[in-house]
Amino acid sequence: MLHWECLYASRGEVPVAGLDEAGRGPLAGPVVAAAVILPPEDCYPVALIDSKKLTPARREAAFEFLRDLPGTAIGVGIVEAEEIDRINILQATRKAMLAALAALRVAPLAILIDAVFLPGLKIPQQNLVRGEEASVSIAAASIIAKVTRDRIMVEADRRHPAYGFARHKGYGTPQHLAALKEHGPSPIHRQTFRPVRECAHRL
Repeated sequence: MLHWECLYASRGEVPVAGLDEAGRGPLAGPVVAAAVILPPEDCYPVALIDSKKLTPARREAAFEFLRDLPGTAIGVGIVEAEEIDRINILQATRKAMLAALAALRVAPLAILIDAVFLPGLKIPQQNLVRGEEASVSIAAASIIAKVTRDRIMVEADRRHPAYGFARHKGYGTPQHLAALKEHGPSPIHRQTFRPVRECAHRL
């Protein structure tokens, strides 16, 4: 365990859940949050670090390891693009995180969160900047959220092949922006995000 998990464990306040999201910045697709409670191990046979620092193959391996690791609890929350447009991305992220917590099979007694505060929770929460580096539970949550969302976007690519979602996962790459200009927004684009809105207005 890294130091934040050790702090809570030393107080007898386990289980502690790490919480993170994937997909706040893209122009299309959902925002996905994951909550993970890990067993109290000192080390793990795969790299449980910030998902952005792992290759796709290593993220997939870590994802499968976490799903099969005895004593691990995982919850996932997903908020689709239509609702992101309706309530804004910050509120959608919070909603996805609360759904991920509610999906855990074990109720945590404390929460470690990467750079988001969840108002109204009745259990302690510690907001950590660059939380994937301070907490192995947050790092695990980032892996679950990222792989889950990437798989959703690969499936979306099959339904909407003109945009290249399998490659860029909805982020605003030059290829994605060019496809937006040519084809206009798809049903899974976030209509309130400026590049999408501007392309829609030009059609």
